[in-house]
Amino acid sequence: MTTSTQERKAGRRVLLVATRKGAWIFHDEGAGQGWRADGPHFLGHVISHLVLDPRDRRTLLAAARTGHLGPTIFRSTDWGRRWHEAERPPAFRQEEGGRTVDHVFWLTPAHPAEADVWYAGTSPQGLFRSEDGGRRWAPFSSINDDPDFRRWMGTVQDGTPDGPKLHSIVVDPRDPRRLYVAMSGGGVHESRDGGASFSPLLDGLDVVEGFDRSDPTFHDPHCIRLCPTNPDRLYQQNHCGIYRLDRPSSRWQRIGKSMPVEVGDVGFPMVVHPRDDRTAWVFPMDASSVWPRTSPDGRPAVYRTRDAGDCWQRLDHGLPAAQAWWTVKRQAMAADDREPVGLVFGTTSGELWESGDEGESWRCLARHLPEVYAVEFGWREAGAD
Repeated sequence: MTTSTQERKAGRRVLLVATRKGAWIFHDEGAGQGWRADGPHFLGHVISHLVLDPRDRRTLLAAARTGHLGPTIFRSTDWGRRWHEAERPPAFRQEEGGRTVDHVFWLTPAHPAEADVWYAGTSPQGLFRSEDGGRRWAPFSSINDDPDFRRWMGTVQDGTPDGPKLHSIVVDPRDPRRLYVAMSGGGVHESRDGGASFSPLLDGLDVVEGFDRSDPTFHDPHCIRLCPTNPDRLYQQNHCGIYRLDRPSSRWQRIGKSMPVEVGDVGFPMVVHPRDDRTAWVFPMDASSVWPRTSPDGRPAVYRTRDAGDCWQRLDHGLPAAQAWWTVKRQAMAADDREPVGLVFGTTSGELWESGDEGESWRCLARHLPEVYAVEFGWREAGAD
């Protein structure tokens, strides 16, 4: 079969958009008719991540920070007609030094063999697991209160502008016991025993000048991605460049040095081709000394490699040519699995941009949304309510 296994056997694409002021679900109407917007859901609340379970293609989880309920997770099985709050949202144990979850930042469905199992990453850095489809959550593994990890996490005042966080929870499609997580700050870590233990995976990564690269505390990974058809190849967008890791090696190679010098290789999102482990996309930002977090020179562009990082190509056809001072957050860029691959990214100014040809050209899908925090593709069953 072709075109994503005959469009996922006659299903329909959905685009899940999480923003600073609510969430939207965009439904692909098919036959070139564009997207139908459904939303807002949770208007006024911060939604960090909205994810569809690919195993049943009907369960939606939304990571929310609400004004009255605080940090929590909502669940829907009818495409957002009804949302139900988790009976037990992610929360640290009392013995974990009095830490409290500020917000749930990242949601990842577990291995296909583990139906109803989900992982969640929080701010401050914490790892949680649900075994009942997102209804009840519990701290997972020793990572939350291990003395070394706690030291590497720093304090709640450290990290990114909206707080330190655990993100990029990656499950090896061959083995549910092999997991990768990233902490900002705190580095990249790997588990080979189902989360019972984690080990740092930092060899080859740079840190800000003047800090000790052997100390995970000073490492700030922005996004980790794994190629589905070659799980031994991982890509990383880092505070200090773009990297690739080819297992069984444990040493990251900096592949961003081949980016144009005037653009640099610092950004937040990273997207990997679903079938070609040599193809990946990034969205660089201005990383000058004041870190304005805007497109370089106000000229936004996606950059693509088709040779695993040896060369990068600027892709900006259809994007603003000047005076566009937005950027793209780490979860706000996604690829589908069609042929050719479709891409979408959301901006800090509330726009959605779509490409149906692997980034060769772009068109604006939506404007005037709140600041976009995350976008995800999914497939909806044909005829689903």
